[in-house]
Amino acid sequence: MSTAPGVAGISRRTLLTAAGAVGALGASAALAGPASARTAGAGRPVIGRARGELLHAMSFNIRYDRVGQTQPGEPDYWPERAPLTTEFLRLEQPTVLGVQEVLFHQLAAVEEGLGRHYKMVGFGRDGGAGGEYSGIFYDARRLTVKWWDQFWLSDTPQVIGSATWGNTVTRIVTWAELHDSVTGRDFLHINSHFDHQAENARVRSARVVRDQVAAAGLPVVFTADCNATAGSSAPYDILVTDGGLRDTWLDADRQLTPYAGTFPNYGTPNPDGTRIDWILTTPGVEVRAAAINTWTRDGRYPSDHTPVQALLKI
Repeated sequence: MSTAPGVAGISRRTLLTAAGAVGALGASAALAGPASARTAGAGRPVIGRARGELLHAMSFNIRYDRVGQTQPGEPDYWPERAPLTTEFLRLEQPTVLGVQEVLFHQLAAVEEGLGRHYKMVGFGRDGGAGGEYSGIFYDARRLTVKWWDQFWLSDTPQVIGSATWGNTVTRIVTWAELHDSVTGRDFLHINSHFDHQAENARVRSARVVRDQVAAAGLPVVFTADCNATAGSSAPYDILVTDGGLRDTWLDADRQLTPYAGTFPNYGTPNPDGTRIDWILTTPGVEVRAAAINTWTRDGRYPSDHTPVQALLKI
């Protein structure tokens, strides 16, 4: 494929008037430096708000709200997960956050946790506020969006809701060029959620992202629930083994948490589980630390996925 669908024909539009696209939010957490081997759920951040030139990136599948299908007391019940999501994000304060599966009404819990100094780009995969978001939140005290866009992972990337690669669920990419006022540098943040059923869709999606990165001409931070195993899957080979992106968990100077699979599904973290949630970067981005965060409050998880984090220097 010489030109990736999703790259050709996509202008650097500023779609900031799209429904649900931008939120202004507030930050209350104190400055925190990187932790050293802290226990998730201990009341202290594993990384926390980044200092100086360092940047704290996070990928977090929030888990969509199955309205009417869950009951109070069940691990998946959103009204009881929402305050946990807020508390966790208030604690960690990532500089950039790529979220997956968030419905419009769930954005409030994310916004409350991050605080009023954060903003978001992205809209629902069904158009406007409809469907799940794969949005990018960023700390607007430090970062400025130069442009952003969203497209559909299909042969018709500009057609809202399109899915043509064997997947029955619509999949999207949100991407933004960000200017860092601390370092004076620009970088590209790409966020996505690959399909959970169709291998062809995952492969084609990985190729799109690979070609995006190759054409960017900037340092890139890629956050995603890839629904594929790190180290032993076709999407990983396309992006990392052959594609040249760096796996932040493996490349980190320090791993601040024990290894665990990133989809515990509200169960005990599995040290033999698979990593399907990734943060990848282009070569040249220094990875000072990484974490797979199994934070809980009173034994309850905010999501069926664990957030993954990286402390970077771009």
